[in-house]
Amino acid sequence: MTEYRLNYEKMVEDALRGMVRNILEEVADQGLPGDHHLYITFNTDFPGVKVAEHLINKYPDEMTIVLQHKFWGLKLNSDSFEVTLSFNGVNEDLLIPFEAITGFADPSVNFGLRFDIHEDLDDEEILFTEDPVEDHMDTESGQEAKKTRKKENEEEKVVSLDSFRKKFPSKNK
Repeated sequence: MTEYRLNYEKMVEDALRGMVRNILEEVADQGLPGDHHLYITFNTDFPGVKVAEHLINKYPDEMTIVLQHKFWGLKLNSDSFEVTLSFNGVNEDLLIPFEAITGFADPSVNFGLRFDIHEDLDDEEILFTEDPVEDHMDTESGQEAKKTRKKENEEEKVVSLDSFRKKFPSKNK
C-alpha cells in the first residue's frame, strides 16, 4: 500500500501562482497603478506556451517579459494568460500557462517570487527573492526597466522555505 502524504510544497506553489493570476486579473481590469511594473519569467518550452518562433529561437529555455507601458489585450484564462507586447517595434501575441511561470516581480515595491523546481532533489524548492529580473529582456519596456534596475543595483536576497521547516525526528529508524 502506498503511503499518502500531503505535498505542501506543491500546495504553496499553486497558491502563489494563484496569487500571480489574481494580480494579473486586477491589472487586466484596472490597469497598472502608479509606478508598478511586472516582470514575468517563464519556460518557453513548457507545453501550451505560444510565442512567436523567432522569440523561441532567441530564448529557447526561459524568457522574461515586462508589463509596464506597452502591453495590450491582457486576458486571463482558467490556466493561462494572453497578452500582446512590442518586441523591437513589432507587436507579438503571447499565451503563457501559469504553470510555465518561473518568476514574478514588481520591483516598484521590491516584491518578487521565484519558482524553482529541481528534479534532482527529493523536495521541490520555492525561492523568494526581492528582484528575480533576468538581464535578457527584449521588450521596449524591458529596456527601460533594465536601466531602472542598474540604478537600484541592490543585492539579491534569496530565502529557501527549508530554513523555516521544523525538523521532526523520524519514527521509522
